[in-house]
Amino acid sequence: MSSNDVLLRLRGVSKDYRSLRPLRIAELDLPPGRSLALLGFDQTMAEVFVDLITAAILPDSGEVVAFGTHTSSITDPGSWLTTLDQFGLFTERAVLVEQFTVEQNLALPLSITVEHMTSEIRAQVRDLATEIGLANDLHRQAGVLGPGQRARIRLGRALALAPRVFVAEHPNATLSAQEAAVLATDMSRIIETRGIASIVLTADQAFARAVAKEVFVLEPATGALKPASSWRRWFS
Repeated sequence: MSSNDVLLRLRGVSKDYRSLRPLRIAELDLPPGRSLALLGFDQTMAEVFVDLITAAILPDSGEVVAFGTHTSSITDPGSWLTTLDQFGLFTERAVLVEQFTVEQNLALPLSITVEHMTSEIRAQVRDLATEIGLANDLHRQAGVLGPGQRARIRLGRALALAPRVFVAEHPNATLSAQEAAVLATDMSRIIETRGIASIVLTADQAFARAVAKEVFVLEPATGALKPASSWRRWFS
């Protein structure tokens, strides 16, 4: 597979982030439409991984290629924002405005004017809310919602700009098992319907299998990504 056929390509990547060992990724390709779940990344490691693929930080060694461009060659803010806009990031690091309604929070990626939205923005937000299961909550304040609904706001904001790659950092970490199962089903449906590539980092094997078509486990010493089925056999 050539670099022109993939949205993301990582080769021999290593990044020291002051943990027991650096983050290592030996090899990873993400072509259009590929749906991956990755196990073996704790919260901090997941954040480092996402920062690497979005060019927020550079690896100590190895190469990261995003949308045909080596991240090491992205040297100005405009180019970086162009790259970043092609990712849809589902992360707890994306702060929700507690006093805003669901509608206003979902509108933030689309407009800086969320108190007096245009009819076009309202229509976009309404369609997005329907897609993520929040159509009946548009006028509720984010601060009074439970973890499941708050997760869906983050999902909607990640999808708002029609990204080419959807990336989620432990999206089920604060959810009950039931909420996580429903969210995984909905995320999988949305990703497939939109036809976008996806990487979901999670510690929950059941969630991983429900949300993605392929599940891999990181071998931290080598950076190899092993299929989850063979990983289980190795430990049995």
